[in-house]
Amino acid sequence: MDVVSEAKHKGRGRRPKVGTGLDTVDTHVGGRLRLRLRRTLLGLSQTELGRRIGLTFQQIQKYEHGTNGIAASRLWQLADVLDVPVSFFFDGMPDTAPRASGASDPETPPLDRRETLELVKCYYRIKDPRVRRGIFDLIKATVDSLENLIGLQKRIDRS
Repeated sequence: MDVVSEAKHKGRGRRPKVGTGLDTVDTHVGGRLRLRLRRTLLGLSQTELGRRIGLTFQQIQKYEHGTNGIAASRLWQLADVLDVPVSFFFDGMPDTAPRASGASDPETPPLDRRETLELVKCYYRIKDPRVRRGIFDLIKATVDSLENLIGLQKRIDRS
């Protein structure tokens, strides 16, 4: 094992196999679990999710951070509790995983952002579906207008 991998590994448990990309896969799968959107929308804390599959919240945290790999049987349990297909954990996985856990994408995907989760939770707290739809339409119209303005500005700049 090289010095970098040895220095990164702390504690007991399995060490990622150097050059296999498994650490990247674990991080991706854990990240899909960490998309707290699904867990939170179901009203599940890390503690409750862990209780339902016989684990501590600390183990759920390790899964979410990709520190510990998740066995296939555990993925099956998680998919059942979160009411998603097992394939959910691999959605967006590149066909060829990078071979080492290098620098991650500096921009956090929108569904991983806390802001997204808070927005969705607030949106669904609006009980009246007509009001909710009105807000949805307002946001869409605002984004469309902004995109049109940006397009217009780009055409002006090119002239």
